[in-house]
Amino acid sequence: MAGNGHTAATTEDNNPKMRVIRVGTRKSQLAHIQTDSVVASLKALYPGLQFEIVAMSTTGDKILDTALSKIGEKSLFTKELELALERNEVDLIVHSLKDLPTVLPPGFTIGAICKREIPYDAVVFHPKFVGKTLETLPERSVVGTSSLRRAAQLHQKFPHLEFKSIRGNLNTRLRKLDEQQEFSAIILAAAGLQRMGWQSRVGQILDPEKCMYAVGQGALGVEVRAKDQDLLDLVEVLHDPETLLRCIAERAFLRHLEGGCSVPVAVHTAMKDGQLYLTGGVWSLDGSDSMQETMQASVDVTAQSDGAEDDPQLVGITARHIPRGAQLAAENLGISLANLLLSKGAKDILEVARQLKEAQ
Repeated sequence: MAGNGHTAATTEDNNPKMRVIRVGTRKSQLAHIQTDSVVASLKALYPGLQFEIVAMSTTGDKILDTALSKIGEKSLFTKELELALERNEVDLIVHSLKDLPTVLPPGFTIGAICKREIPYDAVVFHPKFVGKTLETLPERSVVGTSSLRRAAQLHQKFPHLEFKSIRGNLNTRLRKLDEQQEFSAIILAAAGLQRMGWQSRVGQILDPEKCMYAVGQGALGVEVRAKDQDLLDLVEVLHDPETLLRCIAERAFLRHLEGGCSVPVAVHTAMKDGQLYLTGGVWSLDGSDSMQETMQASVDVTAQSDGAEDDPQLVGITARHIPRGAQLAAENLGISLANLLLSKGAKDILEVARQLKEAQ
């Protein structure tokens, strides 16, 4: 590893051996659980290695009284961690993949995308509304969410409800729900609740017919310095091929649309019989105007690796031992779907959403 004072040696059985690998993460309980799971996988693969977890607060963790879309910072939950990576204070960062922009700062790459957990959104109800669904909540019930994507889609499906921003980590948001009378329910990522062991709080899972999910939702990404070949070698074994290809398609779709937290963009992907299916959509802020389409592409994850080692990363991801042809097919699928929506007027919907959000 160049420049960080950690020299990497290789043992006779080709297992990398380093003194300590420092793993950066956010300070929240969920972030720690996610990071612990990745470190546990690496320890099982490389029992000779030592790991040190370095937790820090990010901009998104510190500013809790403003909606994410109004802060105007693309790297809300990653910037401080990436500065530590740049300064060689950490060697890896574990992120929720949905927090990572589709364009990473120069010199960084996503070296692994772990197997995706359930990507859907979940509804947690105030104790007095346990047993209800969004459909059966009383008229003008207030539902909390930090996401424009969720609010726009659910406005459209459930016009009898009101949606209001709620910020904070999972513990904070659940406490606000339970202890205050402001919210009848809140919407959270099902994967986060599952990782925290709080499945019992889930009152309703929102399938993609009701609410498509965020790009990368449910997957964990491991970010490294692109020049650190030994660390890329170390983490790439964590790549889950199906999750990787789905997320390449999703990230390529979002990047080509130039979307983000400030506009409602959502996806749904699936793989079946060698076909990768991508559904993508855009919404106006109130959900009254929307557009979505589905496309598919053939991908072969069983083919021999075909020279990806020397090729540049795709949408910020390096995966040298996954067939390059499959990766390119996934990227082209995302770009093609974005172009289809743009040709049908998606740019106007997104531009109006941006302008309205900036005016609020």
